[in-house]
Amino acid sequence: MNRHPDTVVVLAGGLSHERDVSLRSGRRVAQALRGQGILVVESDMTDGLLELLAGHPGAVVFPVLHGGDGEDGSLRQVLDLFGVPYVGSTGPASQRAFDKSICTPLLEVTKPAQVALPNSVFRELGARALVASIVDRLGLPLMVKPCRSGSALGCTKVTEAAALPAAMVAAYAYGETAVVEQFIEGTEVAVTVVDTGDGPRALPAVEIRPRSGVYDYTARYTAGETRFLCPAELSDEDAAAAAALALQVHSQIGLRDLSRTDLIVGADGPVFIETNVSPGMTETSLVPLAVEAAGEDFGELCAALVRHAHDRGPAVLRG
Repeated sequence: MNRHPDTVVVLAGGLSHERDVSLRSGRRVAQALRGQGILVVESDMTDGLLELLAGHPGAVVFPVLHGGDGEDGSLRQVLDLFGVPYVGSTGPASQRAFDKSICTPLLEVTKPAQVALPNSVFRELGARALVASIVDRLGLPLMVKPCRSGSALGCTKVTEAAALPAAMVAAYAYGETAVVEQFIEGTEVAVTVVDTGDGPRALPAVEIRPRSGVYDYTARYTAGETRFLCPAELSDEDAAAAAALALQVHSQIGLRDLSRTDLIVGADGPVFIETNVSPGMTETSLVPLAVEAAGEDFGELCAALVRHAHDRGPAVLRG
């Protein structure tokens, strides 16, 4: 069909720790789609959402929810249940990508060694013995982060064993399970993968240079706190390898339409860090920067993603 749906529902907000960022992303996407002449309805995650969708038959949902329900697959499975087409990965694929203790072990790419520890295990078995074993097995420095969270919330770089228990506690503030993995030294980049119907393709890598040296929540969402270089200052070989790795991740996890994979390019090439099925779309976010560097228009890309979802239609639930 290759035409716009009558209405696009841009879904942003939600109840996760990333609500404010999601609202900003949603406004950006809604504005871009309206610039393409598309009728847009903006909605939060409320008990009136299903009624709203029932009032706009044939609408396509563009989820821009970060964290929690927006990325763990639950919302997308509800949309499938009600026969509503949407931009982005399916519920099961989103769940695989969102949970770092599932995603990293699943991938057959270059990646850091990792261990996942539930809070209950950490408490019951005792921090001292676990810390010694983790450091002995993975070495230092380490990166500690929540298993199911985004925007670098609850993430801590650990350079000495004594700091590991506090880093674990910080991660547990955002969920029951924390992952501890080798800290990879190198250049931090993000590679966006898009597929508007002709197969997935990687956009130019964005290099991330935070002023503080750490790409934390403040560095991500405060204008001027991070310098972004796009395309990244990588050798042709490393740039091609980073693009190939992001495409591998997109394929192996079973993602569709849009993803952003974060990598560290070290002395031996790119290393996978994590992937995101609902990346930020704010004025300081990486996807719009990559789109611009590719010489493409953000609004046209958003409209193409919507058309692709519309043409694909709702999922068919199988027993």
